[in-house]
Amino acid sequence: MANLFSRVKSTIRHGWNVFTDPDYLDGLHTTGATLGYYSPPDRRRASYGNERTLISSIYTRLSIDVSGIDIRHVRTDADGRYLNDITTSGLHDCLTVDPNLDQLPRQFRQDIAHTIFEKGVIAIVPVETSLSPTETGGYDIQQLRVGEIVGWQPGHVRVSLYDQRLGETKIVTVPKQMTAIVENPLYAVMNEPNSTLKRLTRKLTMLDTVDEASSSGKLDMIIQLPYVIKTDARRQQAEQRRKDIEFQLKGSKYGIAYTDGTEKITQLNRPVDNNLLEQIKYLTDKLYSELGLTPEVMNGTADEKAMLNYYSRTIQPVIQAVTEAMRRAFLTKTARTQGQSVMYFRDPFALVPMADIAEIADKFTRNEILSSNEIRQGIGFKPSQDPKADQLVNSNMPQPGTDMGTGAAPPTDATDVAGDPNADAVDDPGADVVSSGLDELNATLDQIFADLGIEDG
Repeated sequence: MANLFSRVKSTIRHGWNVFTDPDYLDGLHTTGATLGYYSPPDRRRASYGNERTLISSIYTRLSIDVSGIDIRHVRTDADGRYLNDITTSGLHDCLTVDPNLDQLPRQFRQDIAHTIFEKGVIAIVPVETSLSPTETGGYDIQQLRVGEIVGWQPGHVRVSLYDQRLGETKIVTVPKQMTAIVENPLYAVMNEPNSTLKRLTRKLTMLDTVDEASSSGKLDMIIQLPYVIKTDARRQQAEQRRKDIEFQLKGSKYGIAYTDGTEKITQLNRPVDNNLLEQIKYLTDKLYSELGLTPEVMNGTADEKAMLNYYSRTIQPVIQAVTEAMRRAFLTKTARTQGQSVMYFRDPFALVPMADIAEIADKFTRNEILSSNEIRQGIGFKPSQDPKADQLVNSNMPQPGTDMGTGAAPPTDATDVAGDPNADAVDDPGADVVSSGLDELNATLDQIFADLGIEDG
């Protein structure tokens, strides 16, 4: 009774929220006024240094390609094959229409991918549900958020989540059982302390430091004075001479200074040579090969085979890790035995040139793999109203139940023909036309032979 009363009370309170449950919140921050920001506070920023390197462009390219794959709450058959979408569930609504107040489905998927590449491990937390997850497993998810895991416990994780009610980020402790924890399949390449990506980031930071030093406005000039500087008096005199030249250059409108005729000035107009650029080029090529990337993929000129290799080696492992984590955390064992699942779907015609679509459509419909309306939907056309367009039929072959598909000969009196060889032939208007045409052809040939002087033998 106590459990039932708790569930009824949870429903009357209009569901459960992770930020209002004292068992999950680490120090509730209350404020009397609504906070305001100049930019979306829920949006994640790149770590220091990444925004100035090509690492940010790699993260963006990968996350955009991952977000282009749809994730749905579906129903499957006994063999795990897709049957239909479960459009009445809150999870399906979050994945396809409204994940939360601030993000659209594609933005939500891109946030998942970008945070995975940036942090290595993320948590997808149902921040609002119809019932409390601590009391029942039959709750319906109403909002999802992507959070960074900041602490690990045996059965729980501490997650940094954005609270849309107050407009600030909070630390909450949630059970692993109700949280989709996703680890980057490319963690060893991208997130390990001494991984290829981290080494490349450090080298790029060093190159930025060298560039800033070389372009900081320094003249890098050496002045050779006409006397030997060995005593303190000469050293003080040289220092004073240097300050005089600096004062002249700083105070001059055009940066002009004068020197004595016996003084010699040497300009250091190039930095000391180093091999940073060669190391960066080597690490960039190595990172591209380990990620399955190519320069053609980055600039959008890759062919279909290169893109297929890129999707199978880089994108598919990430999206598969996300769906597996959602399936484990958001679906109970009872739901999974009922055929519910979380699956991802990629548009098969996205990378196909228009010149090849006609041949693909012909093979798919001729072998009864896809119907005409499914092909039309794949290429962006509206469905046909013809009932045949929704059927798996080969239009190039005779179909049963039609005049072309019966295979029967024209009706004849088979008994008379078989029983009496001298029986009268069945009247056939087509036979008279053929006989008349043959007679005219014979007459024409006879006339040609007669003109040539050839007698009919």
